[in-house]
Amino acid sequence: MESILAALITGGITLLGVLIANGKSQAVVETKVEELTREVREHNNFARRMPVVEEQIKSLSHRVTDLENQLP
Repeated sequence: MESILAALITGGITLLGVLIANGKSQAVVETKVEELTREVREHNNFARRMPVVEEQIKSLSHRVTDLENQLP
């Protein structure tokens, strides 16, 4: 009877430890996922803006060329 009681207590403590550790690792995973989500959003914003910047550079390049051609 004592060995069964000891096994139940040990099993309960082990289960409690596993649940606590699992909760902490889940929190770490959620934090990492949130950070990755933020980085992906920043990258997507950058990718959306790049064509606009490229078009502006092309326009500025044409303007510089036109001004260079006007020089005596």
